[in-house]
Amino acid sequence: MDFLKSVAGKVVTGLVALAVIATAVSWWQMDESSRDALLRGAGRVLAWFAVVLVVPWASFFLIGRVARMESNAAGGTLVLLLTAAEAVLLAWLFDWSVSGPAPWAFFGAAALFAGVYNLFTCDWIAEKAA
Repeated sequence: MDFLKSVAGKVVTGLVALAVIATAVSWWQMDESSRDALLRGAGRVLAWFAVVLVVPWASFFLIGRVARMESNAAGGTLVLLLTAAEAVLLAWLFDWSVSGPAPWAFFGAAALFAGVYNLFTCDWIAEKAA
């Protein structure tokens, strides 16, 4: 069993090293405008991700007030509104240009991530605040 673990570890390490080298070569071969567009997109995604992580914690008192209402509809509405606002922010960051199957898939996955994160975070905050 240890033999398989060591072989699997070496194979995974080799694949990761190959991916890093391929990425570095691709970055080096990429023209300046493509590199800038990639960095701008990554920056926007990271900024949106930071907003998604902070918003439930920043609205701690609102979540506590909704939790004291003891209404699933109110809690669900709060999570839905937070998620919708974050999805609108993401679309705005990309100049409202979500067109084509791949961008819609990424947009949907991002909105789903935001919704699940909001649900679990708001639930945890509500338990502590109530």
